[in-house]
Formats: sequence, structure tokens, C-alpha cells
Amino acid sequence: MTDAEIFDRNARRRSRDRAAPSFADHDFLRAAMIEGLVDRLASVKRAFVDMLDLGCFDGSVPAPDGARVARLDPGFAFARSAGAVQADEDRPPFADASFDLIVSAGVLDTVNDLPGALLLARRMLRPDGLFLAAFLGAPSLPTLRAALRSADADEPAPHLHPQVDVRAAGDLLSRAGFALPVADSETLDVRYPHVGRLVKDLRGMAGGNLLPGRRPFTRERAGRLAEAFQSAADPDGRVAERFTLLFLTGWSPSPDQPKPAKRGSGVTSLVHALGPGGVRSGDQ
Repeated sequence: MTDAEIFDRNARRRSRDRAAPSFADHDFLRAAMIEGLVDRLASVKRAFVDMLDLGCFDGSVPAPDGARVARLDPGFAFARSAGAVQADEDRPPFADASFDLIVSAGVLDTVNDLPGALLLARRMLRPDGLFLAAFLGAPSLPTLRAALRSADADEPAPHLHPQVDVRAAGDLLSRAGFALPVADSETLDVRYPHVGRLVKDLRGMAGGNLLPGRRPFTRERAGRLAEAFQSAADPDGRVAERFTLLFLTGWSPSPDQPKPAKRGSGVTSLVHALGPGGVRSGDQ
């Protein structure tokens, strides 16, 4: 890890290894992401030959019929169980133009070099190859963030990761050189009996704190966090927390692709690109 990196790479690997044995008990966010990606892929009327599952976790992203699949995960346990290559998503070992489909669910929000990872994904695609990704974005976990600010009022500390919003995600796709980029979002609200259950879910999905300079909670600070979180409870004692799922779609440029329409008429070019049905939009 260098001083310029956002996340601790070693902590990220350890976090994924700890989450692997019971990941199925906490994978509801990724399951929602995969469902959205599958819906978007179903709108594409073409066959795919070689797919990369980028950040594969347990390898549960389904492949198109007949496609060969390569998988990559930064964690040893997930890589071993899914038959994947162990590597970071911004340091993939695959050659340019190796795939015609890259799918990524639930990992790009904790990649150190997200612009670089997107650029490399575009380079790993053949001309007219498709990139589909989903990850947790802004403004996720607003209740927990507010409770942490209250608990840390005397001594602020890094606890939750910076997040990308839907507008920035679309800009990153464009900067990485993808054609016909689309970024949209959906929200998922989950009600928790207490903050400990939320923290258990985050750790169980390998979504715990990976920031350099993190430090353990003292008992006093943990008590303030629990109290602040519970102050947002509904009459039944449960607290609603919101997760925002970002979905990215982009194509590797190809001379025979439809050209982007003029600003203000993007729906037309998207329909031409993806065929009948288009891409489902979410809450934005």
C-alpha cells in the first residue's frame, strides 16, 4: 500500500477471507446487484464467447449460455472456492482484448484505482465488447454515517468509505473510453433492530472499514454509536437504513457501433445499441 492509496490492500484481502465462510448469510446486496445485471444483460441481443467475472466473490454471477468464464478475486478464499485468479481488480493479469463481456458485482467501490480499473476493463474487452458493473454508491448508509458523526463528535476518525455518485460514475465510464456509457441507480431499504446487526452484515459482505488510519472503537464510543443509531428508530424499534446500488453499462468502441446521438436524445442511441427493451432504469 502506498500513501496515495485510499484502501489498505492487505486489509481488503483479509476482510474477504474472513467473510468467505458465511458470505451466503450476508449477500443480499450482491444478490440484488446480480439480479439487476442479469436483467440488463438479457436486453442485449447478441451472443458472448468469453466472460470475465471481475471480483467474483463466490462465483455466483451466471454466465451467458455457451460462454467461457474466467474469474478474478483479490481474496484467497474466494479465489480458491470459485476457481478464480487471485488479483486486484485494478491489477488484472489478463491481456488486452481477452473478453467480449466483463461483469463485476459488488467490488468496485473498494478498488484503490477505480479510474484505472475501468480503463483496464475497457482494454481487456474486444471491440464492441460489453462491460456491466454494479457496486454500492452514494448516498448509501446515511443513518449510520450520521450516528458515527455523533459518536465521534469529540475526535473524528475514518470509519466509512468515500462513495461515488451516479453522475461521477457516468463520467468515469466516459473517461475510461467506453462508448455509449450509462450509469443509473436503485435503492434498497433494510430495517435493523440495532446497529450491531448492520455492522455484522457489512463485515459479512466484506464491506468493513478498509481505510488506512482506522482504529478500533472504544466501549464509550460504541455506546454513543448505538444510542445515536437507535434514536432514528421507528415506533417498532427498528431503524431503516438505505443502500444505493449503482449500475454501469459501457461498450468497447467499435467502428460499426451506432454513433452517440446529440445531447438530449440519448434514449434513441441506447435503444439502437442494446436492441428492443433497452436497459431498465432505477431510482435516481
